[in-house]
Amino acid sequence: MIARLWHGWTKRADAKAYEEMLRNEIFSGIAARNIQGYHGAELFIREDGDEVEFVTLLRFDSMEAVENFAGPDSARPVIYPKAEPLLIRMDERSRHYRVASLS
Repeated sequence: MIARLWHGWTKRADAKAYEEMLRNEIFSGIAARNIQGYHGAELFIREDGDEVEFVTLLRFDSMEAVENFAGPDSARPVIYPKAEPLLIRMDERSRHYRVASLS
């Protein structure tokens, strides 16, 4: 199992809109692509002063499945055009981790 992590930050005023977009459009849009080896997403949110940090964790069977999602440059973030104006900064590269254990 591969975990794909990515961080993005919004202004506090845009956090609710971005969270709703992730939940209602982006994650469901990824699921609708029916990517073989995709096993869902998790969202972590942390408020920090005037910013809100969003961490997405997507799970895949393999790096091949990640490439089916992201393309040949597997570390390239996949940013939906409607979401980009809400982000004040973001990771330039996604990071991938082999999941060593699941409980």
